[in-house]
Amino acid sequence: MSVATTTRQLVVFSLGAEEYSLPITEVQEIIRFAEPRPVASDATWIKGVISLRGKIVPVCDLAARLGLDRDKAGDAKIVIVETQTGTVGVIVDSVEEVLTVDQAAVDPVPTAGTELIEAIVKIEERLIVLLSADEIFAGVSVAV
Repeated sequence: MSVATTTRQLVVFSLGAEEYSLPITEVQEIIRFAEPRPVASDATWIKGVISLRGKIVPVCDLAARLGLDRDKAGDAKIVIVETQTGTVGVIVDSVEEVLTVDQAAVDPVPTAGTELIEAIVKIEERLIVLLSADEIFAGVSVAV
């Protein structure tokens, strides 16, 4: 069995005290937080858009999308993510690390109603929620 099929690389970031991740293959880059320009959107968790090297990118408040009630950290970052529907930015408190995990540490989500969550990664005492970027932004349209 090749190494590529037994390990995964994840970008780990925090929202409050919790750790979340996205596959590194979906993360384009990480930038400093810049206040998005507000736009009309049916999704209240879409905070607006930013211009990234001339390309308009919608920005999502990931904490609000996940139903977390908290304020944005002062040193927040925007993780630029490639999804099936295009490039989007997600606001996170901080980016912790790029982590290589063994596939055996990745467990399926044990409950229903968790389409935004792909899996839970167990590393010693840490539980890291692996998110599905495509599901987070499924059906979202942002009018610019």
